[in-house]
Amino acid sequence: MDEAAIGVLSARFMRGLETAPAQPAIRINSDTLSYAEAHRTALRWAAVLTEHAGGRPAPVGVLAAGSIPAYVGILAALYAGATVVPLHPDFPPARTRAMLDAAGVTVVVTDEPAVAGLPASLPAGRDVAVLVAGQDPQPRSPLRMLPGRSGRPLPAPRPVLPGDAAYMLFTSGSTGRPKGVPITHASLAHYFRLLDQRYDFDSADVFSQTFDLNFDCAMFDLFCAWGAGAQLLRVPGQAYRDLPGFLAAHQVSVWFSTPSSIGLVRRLGGLGAGSLPTLRRSFFAGEALRCRDAAHWQDAAVNSTVENLYGPTELTITVTRHRYGAGSHQLAVNGVVPIGPLHDGHEQLLVDEAGQPVADEGELWVSGPQLAPGYLDPADGDGRFVVRDGRTWYRTGDRVRRTSGGELLYLGRLDAQVQVHGWRVELAEIEHAVRGCVGVDDAAVLDVTVDDTTELVVFYTGRPAAVVELTRQLRQSLPQRLVPRSYEHRDELPLNANRKVDRPALRARAREMVTGFPKLAPA
Repeated sequence: MDEAAIGVLSARFMRGLETAPAQPAIRINSDTLSYAEAHRTALRWAAVLTEHAGGRPAPVGVLAAGSIPAYVGILAALYAGATVVPLHPDFPPARTRAMLDAAGVTVVVTDEPAVAGLPASLPAGRDVAVLVAGQDPQPRSPLRMLPGRSGRPLPAPRPVLPGDAAYMLFTSGSTGRPKGVPITHASLAHYFRLLDQRYDFDSADVFSQTFDLNFDCAMFDLFCAWGAGAQLLRVPGQAYRDLPGFLAAHQVSVWFSTPSSIGLVRRLGGLGAGSLPTLRRSFFAGEALRCRDAAHWQDAAVNSTVENLYGPTELTITVTRHRYGAGSHQLAVNGVVPIGPLHDGHEQLLVDEAGQPVADEGELWVSGPQLAPGYLDPADGDGRFVVRDGRTWYRTGDRVRRTSGGELLYLGRLDAQVQVHGWRVELAEIEHAVRGCVGVDDAAVLDVTVDDTTELVVFYTGRPAAVVELTRQLRQSLPQRLVPRSYEHRDELPLNANRKVDRPALRARAREMVTGFPKLAPA
């Protein structure tokens, strides 16, 4: 198998296929699909995608939420040598439309539950075809449908080049316009080569999948599992009510989630001593991992190592790791588990506010083989991708401290980006969306963290509006998880002596609203 020719992600599935062809590659509730079945279907769909593109790889959107067709669609796009663009059917149509248009998607793979809302999400004036799992073209369909059930398969996955993009993810921008981040086969080859050297995953493992497929950490689960011939198990929301029972019933051995999941499981009584004995490896990323949470998880997962992983999308999934242990508490700053050293082959700069290198504490800049080539729109990279000393660096916007042993300690964000339910978002994006609501003149959004959960609080001026009306409008431009729950109308936003919005004053009020009054839930 020539990984360099067909791409590291396709090659990883092929490795799993060779190891365990009859084993489930994916399990979602009671539905399973074996490696052999997924391979056959993906080759058939890949032939359809290739023919539609005239033999030239073209970006393929996959619009299906955690269904078996979503996973097969990703594999089929990779087999076709195309760039995969994972999308979420719960996103507002305008947001999906902007991503499809920006990525130049010419075909979307979807499933029956998601296809009903697809027409509103397709870019106007662009000829976008649709492959619906299990359906061939329907005569009365308003969509241009490709055969999803019939057709001859490709003989093998199509070749790619190391610099080709394997997938493209979209992060939030300060203007509210999603920024496309293409991740190349070369970056992924380096990443998974390191993981293969580091971990002993095998076909007996069962991996959790807690992330949506448009979240880059999902690629860790997916292709670590498939590279080992292991089973990937989608974790439904109701599983958290009795996570120990769910993990035991399915013999889950590898867990990966955001740290917020720890607080949820604890509140639901699932973190008793020794309550998660089947786990042998536990990973957390997407938010700061607190020592208290890591300790509680370790007490429950007594047979598991616990690791804190860190990395923005622009650096290919994760680029540091720290194995939690007794020494973690000694190194921790503000009770946060260290993020560890950079992956081999990478260089780092710590930079002060003036942009000058410093010895041991500053903003983290990273350069190396996992660095994305830039944003889909190069203009989005201004100030983020920086050329210095003949190298391209990514400015993470994270402030870190470097220990004498090379560990990086996370100190916090330099800007207004926050983590909400594992999603990295800039408060400016939420404020931009609020200002777009009818009758709103100005807005300030604050983040408040209580009981391991970050809530967004909106202060706005203009015409007073009912919460249900504001949330209804915000759902048109923001993912559901990012729609704030708490709102307060103000005649004016408070200003400090420098004539800037007095955010400390608003933050005090925001904390009072979240902790002292019932939350206003969106309708």
